Amino acid sequence: MTGLDLTTDVLVVGGGPAATWAALKAAQDGADVVLADKGYCGTSGATASAGTGVWYVPPEPAAREAAMASREALGGFLADRHWMARVLDQTYEGVNELAAAARYPFPTGPDGKQLRNGLQGPEYMRRMRIRVQRAGARVLDHSPVTELLTDPYGAVAGARGYRRQAGQPYRVRAGAVVLATGGCAFLSGALGCNVNTGDGALFAAEAGAELSGMEFSNAYGIAPEGTSVTKTAFYSFATFYHEDGTVLEGAASQGGRSVIARALLGGKVYCRLDRADAAARRAMRLAQPNFFLTFDRLGIDPFTQRFAVTLLAEGTVRGTGGIRITGDDCSTTVPGLYAAGDAATRELICGGFTGGGSHNAAWAISSGTWAGRGAARHARSLGVRSATRRLVAAGGAGLRPTGAPGPAGGFRDVVAAVQGEVLPYEKNYLRHGDRLTASLEVLDSVWEASRASLHAAGGEAVRARQAAAMAAHARWMYAAALARTETRGMAKRLDFPAQDPAQHHRVVTGGLDRVWTRTEPLAAVPSAPAAPLGVAS
Repeated sequence: MTGLDLTTDVLVVGGGPAATWAALKAAQDGADVVLADKGYCGTSGATASAGTGVWYVPPEPAAREAAMASREALGGFLADRHWMARVLDQTYEGVNELAAAARYPFPTGPDGKQLRNGLQGPEYMRRMRIRVQRAGARVLDHSPVTELLTDPYGAVAGARGYRRQAGQPYRVRAGAVVLATGGCAFLSGALGCNVNTGDGALFAAEAGAELSGMEFSNAYGIAPEGTSVTKTAFYSFATFYHEDGTVLEGAASQGGRSVIARALLGGKVYCRLDRADAAARRAMRLAQPNFFLTFDRLGIDPFTQRFAVTLLAEGTVRGTGGIRITGDDCSTTVPGLYAAGDAATRELICGGFTGGGSHNAAWAISSGTWAGRGAARHARSLGVRSATRRLVAAGGAGLRPTGAPGPAGGFRDVVAAVQGEVLPYEKNYLRHGDRLTASLEVLDSVWEASRASLHAAGGEAVRARQAAAMAAHARWMYAAALARTETRGMAKRLDFPAQDPAQHHRVVTGGLDRVWTRTEPLAAVPSAPAAPLGVAS
């Protein structure tokens, strides 16, 4: 092939916290590592652009018990305590490692002890990039992957992509691949999410992997109108208002966001953080300074003046669904393929609800660590065979149309069509079976057309693949949402408003041209994929 051609033990796809932890741990385990990021590793993605809380809990039995119990009900009791305990242990170790090895400047409390339950994204990711490079990993910036490569037996054996700044394709032959590409926010405009288009899930499904928890994907963050900053936690101090100045009863950042969504369908909604006292105001500015940048530039005091708000879709970035993992090392149903961070399901520690930061940040540290080490072990088990395997391209929609290639720029129409079905509150947030079914029919048609004619070459192939990934993601989301005929966690159904004890299970989904779903009992031991039991579209 023309362009860059590399061989490595472990290829990590992504550049956020999960990707950098995976690359670091694989390299420390003795593996040769290549990390390929769609943007510039350390600066792109949801974490690098903001601050985040971390599920950091000292190893004290009472504190750990309280931490695990705190969100079990919110998540519909779908979390797994084995995984929760593992993540708490690994996160505690990882954050302490950041303090010691990376010398992260954690703030100190009144007692002089460091407060390690939060990270400033820019500084965190700057240090993680340095650690990855010092460990010997090769970093390919501005080098989005466009497809996975497999061997003739279906095991993942590398990937292809495009180096934007060099203007050339590249190929990496690898013993194992870690997908840490983040979730999918459908280019909604949420801060740092312009790279989160669900690419990893598409790559995984094309290789034969499954997904889980995709119904938990209707996350919307509160943001000042016309901005991208969705730091919803601070809105716990807010009072919400109608345009005429009357209080919007029932509106809240937790438990009342659907009230905001309904009100926005008929007009503007305003907000004021008027329930924060002086101490809280000072703490908020120290904890999340970027939250206040917009207000400061506009000359608005959010504590005393009303401002208009909106809801921005964050999909599986702040949802819990993603690639189904089948082992403690974050392996998938496909040999040689591992998943970490928001690209992987977080049901194991969150069930059907997570919110921003905290658990997601802990999962990124933990799953990245396990996936990196697992991938390194798998690559070692192959020995010299890794470098001699015949490579088979796995990519489909956007790369290899089944019919006549469509016009240049066709990906724009695909993106617009998908956004028309997943961004509106009345379709995705205020879910109803009839609307889900209608949207899924549209999305199936979009996919069928994309599979037949969507095509682009060079750098535009990246955008075509993003469009295909968004279409696939939306179909998995709505197929899973239709399969869960109840309200559990964030998967709320207006036509099934109650939680059904008979549906205390996970919903697994997969497929591309034909999307399927099946249920997975919580007590089941992860195993090889079984035949689908139900077809959702």
